Amino acid sequence: MRLLGAVDLLFLLLESRKQPMHVGGLFLFELPEQALADSRCNFVQDLVQQMQTSTVSPSFPFNQVLKHLLAWEQDEDFDVDHHFRHIALPCPGRIRELLMYVSKEHSRLLDRAMPLWECHIIEGIVPETEGAPARFALYFKIHHSLVDGIAAMRLIQKSLSQSPTEPMTLPVWSLMTRHRNQFETRPTKRSAWTLVKEQLSTIKPVFTELADNIKHYGADDYVGTFDAPKSILNQRISASRRIAAQSYEIERFRSIASEFNVNTNDVILAVCSGAIRRYLLDMNALPTKPLIAFVPISLRRDDSNNGNQISFLLANLGTNLENPVKRLSIIHRSMNSGKRKFRRMNQAQVINYSALAYAWEGINVLTGMFPRKQAFNLIISNVPGAKEPLYWNGAPLKALYPASIILDGQAMNITLATYLDKVEFCIVACSKLLPHVQDMLKLIEEELVVLEKLSEDKRSGVLEFNPLTM
Repeated sequence: MRLLGAVDLLFLLLESRKQPMHVGGLFLFELPEQALADSRCNFVQDLVQQMQTSTVSPSFPFNQVLKHLLAWEQDEDFDVDHHFRHIALPCPGRIRELLMYVSKEHSRLLDRAMPLWECHIIEGIVPETEGAPARFALYFKIHHSLVDGIAAMRLIQKSLSQSPTEPMTLPVWSLMTRHRNQFETRPTKRSAWTLVKEQLSTIKPVFTELADNIKHYGADDYVGTFDAPKSILNQRISASRRIAAQSYEIERFRSIASEFNVNTNDVILAVCSGAIRRYLLDMNALPTKPLIAFVPISLRRDDSNNGNQISFLLANLGTNLENPVKRLSIIHRSMNSGKRKFRRMNQAQVINYSALAYAWEGINVLTGMFPRKQAFNLIISNVPGAKEPLYWNGAPLKALYPASIILDGQAMNITLATYLDKVEFCIVACSKLLPHVQDMLKLIEEELVVLEKLSEDKRSGVLEFNPLTM
């Protein structure tokens, strides 16, 4: 039996019918060459049969079931039919139909009487271009109380192979034999006095940083928990979801970052900021104050693949500014301000600082009393992915889209993952509050083009830019 951590328990307490607390991943594969060459081969059906008939038990954390809401225990009665789905899209199976299916499934609760995950194999997806290999998809959802984004990505990387010729005989929920003993990282046993001393040692640095907040209050690179404006993004949500997803070349973001002497994540936030600004302007719903983004950061310092070890920074998105270079500047400075603060603290200090500095938002999220008065307006999360190609029985993984959560007061979530040379954006939104959220993908592309043009201007000397002084 393993007790739930505080953050893990929070995700369970927040869950309701209209507010599922699972994360998901949509993975697009192409059929391997050997399957295309053999007309007698039904590659997807063989995968399905392999998973349905496997007698290997699920591995950690897929074998964990809730015990009285306080602990996880190993499930001894695995039912593959409860967790596994095999479906074919209605013709034509375009990406639009695929995302509509995933949107519906992502809005449905997981059964707490069983291990909290589901696996969907989806076929009938038309090729990306004429003459390209046929495609199929894997949609996997797992409760956020079991994993955070980093842990989920590690699970996926270990579930697949880096070799196109390696046969994979185990289902994705029964990790490859060479990895199975690596996944459950058991906590180091420490005495009660050691834990007390660790907590006492956080008091001085935590209150030093809280005092520093007061000293910097009002500076444009400081973001407090009362700075987020009211917006259409911050209302009570419905149970309806809409998922939009798109891939972009990562080199485009890196080139802009290099030219403006900022980091790639700053550019990603700036592109999202510009897209959101234009999306809300089209709805006549842009606040006069800048929107604030919740940007999760990992506190994970080991190779573990379970639980939640995260905190977050608040970033000023500068959506009140028309000039995209000025928006990039304020994003860079507000993110750097938060990073410098967290670098001065160890993990225990960051956790305790976050508990105090963001206490208002924690109470508000738990009670739902003031959905329109949030510490932030939306979540933008960047999850590092695999740098090497991944395969499933020879089928190359072509794209992965991480689908996250939304909740009352947070009607949009933008989560992205890097894979090979791509940045994979996935936007989850309440379709009742935010119509046509797929328009955000076009706006992201247009904002990226704008920053590329400004990069060219800077390179040619037409534009001067110093992110520390603008």
